[in-house]
Amino acid sequence: MTTASRPGKRSKYVLILASLILSGLALIAWTQTWLMVELAPGSPTSRVAVDGAVAAPALAALALAGLALAAALAIAGHLFRIVLGVLNVVLGGCIALSAVLVLGGPVAASEAAVTNVTGIAGSKSIADLVSGTSLTPWPPIALATGILLAIVGLGIIMTAKRWPSSSRKYSAVRLEPVDGDAMPDSVDSWDDLTRGDDPTR
Repeated sequence: MTTASRPGKRSKYVLILASLILSGLALIAWTQTWLMVELAPGSPTSRVAVDGAVAAPALAALALAGLALAAALAIAGHLFRIVLGVLNVVLGGCIALSAVLVLGGPVAASEAAVTNVTGIAGSKSIADLVSGTSLTPWPPIALATGILLAIVGLGIIMTAKRWPSSSRKYSAVRLEPVDGDAMPDSVDSWDDLTRGDDPTR
């Protein structure tokens, strides 16, 4: 390996590992409690816990796509790496947006959980029923994860050209003529047979 290729190989492994870790963290965040909702007196319960699966239902699909993308990066060619880098930026942006929507509208994000507990539906009815909300650390963690994943995507785009090729060692083997003679093919052998010659001589 040349000295020039070492930084490219290092950046390849660092960015792929970062993509895997951040996508895994987003998937973990999806399983955690994001909100605690306080309900008005007289409700069937006083508090409702809202997890990421309810508050940000798309997060699991985005995180799994990020994991698959990171795996594909390990064997992708130069042009495909750039495409995957762009997709990484998009995935990171979508994960960050999922967290922003929860941070900006916790009552709207908790509607499904409140309806499941109380049986009350409708945005206005639920807003009247909710007396307060409190956030856990997971929405900010998901937001930071999305931003970092987008930054990793930009890093992939900028360094993809310097990454070592994954398939070079497999394409180096090729057939060479023996003793400088051209290797006979099946068409030549058939022609020899039709002329009455023995192609094996």
